[in-house]
Amino acid sequence: MRSDSDIRKDVEDELRWDPDIDSTDVAVSVSKGVVTLTGFVHHYNDKYEAEVAAKRVAGCVGVANDIEVRLPAIDQRPDPEIARDAVDALKRQLPTVSDHVKIVVKSGWVSLEGDADWNYQRERAEAIVRWLKGVKGVTNLIRLRQPQVAPAEIKHKIEEAFRRNAEVDANRIAVEAKGHSLVLKGTVRSWAERQEAERVAWSSPGIVKVENQIAVSP
Repeated sequence: MRSDSDIRKDVEDELRWDPDIDSTDVAVSVSKGVVTLTGFVHHYNDKYEAEVAAKRVAGCVGVANDIEVRLPAIDQRPDPEIARDAVDALKRQLPTVSDHVKIVVKSGWVSLEGDADWNYQRERAEAIVRWLKGVKGVTNLIRLRQPQVAPAEIKHKIEEAFRRNAEVDANRIAVEAKGHSLVLKGTVRSWAERQEAERVAWSSPGIVKVENQIAVSP
């Protein structure tokens, strides 16, 4: 078990190391392996990437991201402009999904509503709008449609995918299929491995929900 002070130092080093993050005004605290990020950044993507970086650190069992996004005056934009850019960006980069997704913007915060066939489409839609000028945050409410795939087949495909993945110890993870939903249980060595297990689970066709109950025990 790593000490909180060691985890905090590694998170701070990881934030400074990542070229995609301006962590000048970000503070890190750790309690029982849970990392809390506070302070402020000038772009929403910095807040997002800071959380991703913290989760990569060994010993991190959870992250509370309380970073505030303070956009520079030059980046402040009216909600209608952000909404128009979001719609245009989705049409260009994700045309198969754009007609089924509605963009709602309030005080710079973007909400994505609608449905898609695959989880990667839902994640891609969020990644597209995250980079737009003026965005302070993103709420992804896109639902996944339910294709006709038997739960037993879904469970088998996920278990096989775990066995093929070098970053996941399949012997430590149990998969329960409940209709088109999955429950992941077990214990892994890092938060990154926990996230990778969830990513693999989402990659299967027919999945509309993943409940990740995997514990992290370094």
